[in-house]
Amino acid sequence: MLLSALIFGLLGSFHCIGMCGPIAFMLPVDREKPIKRFLQILSYHLGRIFTYAIIGILFGILGKGFYLFGFQQQLSIIAGLTMILIVVFPKITKHNWLSKKMSFVILKVKSALGKELQKKKNDTFFVLGFLNGFLPCGLVYMAVLGALATPTITQASFYMILFGIGTIPLMTAFVYLGNFTKGNFRSYIQKAIPILVVCIGVLFVLRGLGLGIPFISPNLEMNVTSAVVTGCH
Repeated sequence: MLLSALIFGLLGSFHCIGMCGPIAFMLPVDREKPIKRFLQILSYHLGRIFTYAIIGILFGILGKGFYLFGFQQQLSIIAGLTMILIVVFPKITKHNWLSKKMSFVILKVKSALGKELQKKKNDTFFVLGFLNGFLPCGLVYMAVLGALATPTITQASFYMILFGIGTIPLMTAFVYLGNFTKGNFRSYIQKAIPILVVCIGVLFVLRGLGLGIPFISPNLEMNVTSAVVTGCH
């Protein structure tokens, strides 16, 4: 299940370039000093991942509550079905109160990003990444659903961290090379992302059903044992 977060990040970064790419490309990096530029970009990514880790902890706390009340497997099914429904019926996420709230959040975050881009302090890049992590994004929502369905707070946070790590290669390449994803290749990836989301949604549904299939659909006893072992570590 944790591997799905990394795959989300890797393929999803093609989608994220549309929103986060311009911000990454505008980073005030020192282009004359390669090592310094690398450290600045690394700081930016650490800021994003730190935000994702916090989001994972918050939703992990919520998911842990469901787990303690015995609703973890039902939650996994709901999360998986939600992923599938959003892909099959994308219009259900439009023209609702949540979209309006997200528009407000985007304006606030972009305003803060604009002010931070004008600075060149030591912590500028980390702060830019931190703020960037709060920009609403469909793929982040999918990752949050995955984190919510994990049995422990640690796993939820780690799920979001892996998602962030998955986005690093392409986002870093974008900073160095600009938009190199034009053409058929990007089109193929964009078409593959919904298929990936549906596959992971199905995986979450199977996990929640507890069919006794190791790694894919373990039964309730196997989930409890795994959570106990994780908690001990």
